[in-house]
Amino acid sequence: GLLLQEMTMAGLHELRFTEEKPLLRGQDAELENSDVFLSAVDADWKEHDIETPYGLLHVVIRGSPKGNRPAILTYHDVGLNHKLCFNTFFNYEDMQEITKHFVVCHVDAPGQQAGASQFPQGYQYPSMDQLAAMLPSVVQHFGFKYVIGIGVGAGAYVLAKFALIFPDLVEGLVLMNIDPNGKGWIDWAAAKLSGLTSTLPDTVLSHLFSQEELVNNTELVQSYRQQIGSVVNQFNLQLFLNMYNSRRDLDINRPGTVPNAKTLRCPVMLVVGDNAPAEEGVVECNSKLDPTNTTFLKMADSGGLPQVTQPGKLTEAFKYFLQGMGYTPRGRAPTPSLCARAVPSASMTRLARSRTASLTSASSVEGARPRACTHSESSEAMGQINHTMEVSC
Repeated sequence: GLLLQEMTMAGLHELRFTEEKPLLRGQDAELENSDVFLSAVDADWKEHDIETPYGLLHVVIRGSPKGNRPAILTYHDVGLNHKLCFNTFFNYEDMQEITKHFVVCHVDAPGQQAGASQFPQGYQYPSMDQLAAMLPSVVQHFGFKYVIGIGVGAGAYVLAKFALIFPDLVEGLVLMNIDPNGKGWIDWAAAKLSGLTSTLPDTVLSHLFSQEELVNNTELVQSYRQQIGSVVNQFNLQLFLNMYNSRRDLDINRPGTVPNAKTLRCPVMLVVGDNAPAEEGVVECNSKLDPTNTTFLKMADSGGLPQVTQPGKLTEAFKYFLQGMGYTPRGRAPTPSLCARAVPSASMTRLARSRTASLTSASSVEGARPRACTHSESSEAMGQINHTMEVSC
């Protein structure tokens, strides 16, 4: 079974879960057919084009809002769309067990969805701030009270911006491969030069995958090279990539390090593979976030796309993340709090966690929102203190 060590003010205690099946299933069959990335999850997904202050936004949604339960909202990376980025993860059996109890809303960045019309010459692509400012229109359109965001790369940056500008709309964030830093002029010039000597798909691949993954020329890399070149409109993709490369630093600092420091107020789980090009940026982001509500997950044997290569481990971590916000698995002893909310118990396997010490109690988390169930209340209800967590799996 699973052995999970949890840090409390009194010390360590153990929680055990029954292991029902292995963490990872074989994915060779998935990669044999490149169309797997574009396969439909089921017939319940509905497509919408939503008007926003900065143009139309294509979204795909399953389910309808249920009470105060948040929606899960995703945002993909450069070169991808919601299918290429998230299908493997959301098709994973245990993830489906979790998400069938939530509304799931996939957002495609403007012009990046499959079959998108090409933008006209001279079209001004929305800035990263504007991409974030488009999301409240999605929330309002569907009547979401707030969301749990899952973003990768550029999408993680957009969702972080969204949470900074509209903190009351975001209950939690899972940010994979986030880089909080804008490009310096040397990086900008190098990117420009690379763009002159490389094809657009190859430029995107160097963003998505590590050098080792590219050199090994795996079937996964080849599948994505083909999909990026054929599924996403190349003109539109270039506009999105240019805007991402011209992004500014995220305006975040760890509380107490600078006067009036801004930070993400919601619980955050940072995710990166141990062989990912984004590792340095994610570590930097971790250093700038509030340690009392941040989890840092570094995934072993994983490269640039952990949601594709390690969907089981990521599902497992996501389940713990939900638990930390008060969403408890069925089949466990009732939590003595009105804040406890049920999610199904997905099968679990060993996930070792080690936490870096922080003496700030969860009840002193700055910026906890006055809802029926605040984040600090949820944490205390779970018998858990929100220290910075370093997770190896």
